[in-house]
Amino acid sequence: MEFIFYIFAGIAVLAALNMVLQRTPVYSALSLIVVLCALAVVYLSLGAEFMAVLQVIIYAGAIMVLFVFVIMLLNAGHEVPSHQSRMAKWLGAPLVAAFLVEMLMVVWNQFPPGNAAPPAHLDGSPAALGHLLFQSYVLPFEVTSLLILVAVLGAVVLAKKEF
Repeated sequence: MEFIFYIFAGIAVLAALNMVLQRTPVYSALSLIVVLCALAVVYLSLGAEFMAVLQVIIYAGAIMVLFVFVIMLLNAGHEVPSHQSRMAKWLGAPLVAAFLVEMLMVVWNQFPPGNAAPPAHLDGSPAALGHLLFQSYVLPFEVTSLLILVAVLGAVVLAKKEF
């Protein structure tokens, strides 16, 4: 099972890199679908079946349909390459290297080597998640839905053509 986890985690990372490096928005959205489906398999390998199903149904299904709809509505084409500034050319690689070193340090400190006690089992049942979502985290849940609504309305206003 650990082998499947690492294989699909690698697929998720490679698809995420492909998503960022694509020049066509539709291909980036398709790469994001691959990322979300690979994360669903990672959740399955970790024993979070409910989260895996939610990942596929909500994110890879509904949210990605919304993204593709907005991309098509905006009629986004290929990205036009711009001339890079000298600052980006000289500072880009060292800043990326510093970011990666910092991320590795955070991961290393989060999982110290040695015999650590196994983490406590979390209740991932739909009832427990619903209780958390609709009682403890109801405000962030509603704010997120409003942000998605405003983003779609903004895309419609930007795509509206005056005749």
